[in-house]
Amino acid sequence: MDELITLSNATLDQIPAHVSRPIYDRSALRAGIVHIGLGNFHRAHQSWYLHRLMQDGLAQDWAIIGAGVRSYDAAQREKLIAQDCLTTLIELDPKGSSAEVVGSMIDYIPITAGNVDLIERMSQPDIRIVALTVTEGGYYIDPVTKGFDVSHPDIQHDAQNPQSPITAFGAMVAALKNRRESGVGPFTGMTCDNLQGNGAILRQTLVGLAQLSDPDLAKWIDENCSFPNSMVDCIVPATGDKERALVREFGIDDAVPVTHENFRQWVIEDDFCAGRPAWETVGTTLSDKVHDFEAMKIRILNGGHQVIANPGEILSVDTIAGCMAHSHISKLFRKVALNEVVPHVKPVPGMDPVDYVDLIDERFSNPKIVDTVRRVAFDGSSRHTGFILPVLRDALAAGTPCDGLVLTQAMWARMCFGTREDGSVIDANDPFWDDLMPVARRAKDTPAAWIEQSQVYGDLAKNEYIRERFTYWLGVIWEKGAVAAMDEYLG
Repeated sequence: MDELITLSNATLDQIPAHVSRPIYDRSALRAGIVHIGLGNFHRAHQSWYLHRLMQDGLAQDWAIIGAGVRSYDAAQREKLIAQDCLTTLIELDPKGSSAEVVGSMIDYIPITAGNVDLIERMSQPDIRIVALTVTEGGYYIDPVTKGFDVSHPDIQHDAQNPQSPITAFGAMVAALKNRRESGVGPFTGMTCDNLQGNGAILRQTLVGLAQLSDPDLAKWIDENCSFPNSMVDCIVPATGDKERALVREFGIDDAVPVTHENFRQWVIEDDFCAGRPAWETVGTTLSDKVHDFEAMKIRILNGGHQVIANPGEILSVDTIAGCMAHSHISKLFRKVALNEVVPHVKPVPGMDPVDYVDLIDERFSNPKIVDTVRRVAFDGSSRHTGFILPVLRDALAAGTPCDGLVLTQAMWARMCFGTREDGSVIDANDPFWDDLMPVARRAKDTPAAWIEQSQVYGDLAKNEYIRERFTYWLGVIWEKGAVAAMDEYLG
């Protein structure tokens, strides 16, 4: 292999010819967006759309400033700053992989106590959008009421210390206070996390937090800021040694490369109080029907991930593609999706729900995407409540089939027991793992204990059908195994 090119502004013209690179002058870019949560998904998705605009000579004043609010974000910042915030994206198409270097991010705010630097940067007039990817469970939502969880210790801290917050939302509120006082005006809050009505949820979080310390500011935020709902979609695996080795095959030394599938989608409401890039010119869909798009994606793709990841973990299947190669797990996905989820999903322009199931089947089965079962199964306490249980409630209300959805809950309970069927240990994989595991262990002998977790299931345990079927399925899984349970359901 030829000598590797260490990724940086100075070496862009040395990048191998078969790798696409920025053709715009990065030194001339000006900031317009602060993005909090610089994980792989953002760099493969929102950052890429902006990069495409810049390649066309547009959006030169909308460059991204990265940010984080936790101490562990400092390591990511150090790696990205060392390579001038450039990222190599590797598209994993079954027909062959390709790579491009994305340059739409130009800086990363230092991680400082009280988020002082982040607040100061968001207070500046050039920042017109503050975007976030902080995971579905990061918005301080009460899992039962779906309202703002004012009792959370993080929220209580920020309410009592509004000038030295520890959360991204506290930092945003502090910056908006500065902007109101200085006359700079509001910014758009744009969440790119997998939550139905994610813009409305971000509004709820910011306004609710501001209300605790400054009701007048809360009113100003509610009346002046905008929070567009959006749906984002691209399967982006975590980066490990394999991904770092893969980028070296393209001749590049990149400490934080990102791999992704050969599919992207972004649907967003056109509701931006301080302007926006012309994303629609590079494939983004602007629509006031975001809820229909996101319901299809969240219920079939994200919900489907939970349907297959839990039995995959129980059966020691490492990847999502491996799950789809498993005859029982793949058939479980299709039957649950087609029989129990599709009846509660509306078609959207250009896509029928049944055709979408076929698309997701194909995407999940891509052998080039090494998306781990562990990553997908992470934070089931947020993902089951957000992706699976709303469909289960709809099915109960409509009187449509839902036995497979109940089986999925039994699989989750079995996974949270903390061991696989081969006896190996499942490491903690949920923010509430220490609460879930003891309940899962009690549920082995007393199944109803699992669905009596009101913080997850609300009043579902009172439903006789749910109680009976959950008890049955968990019993089958423990007595005969996950494959036998799936075989019976598929029967």
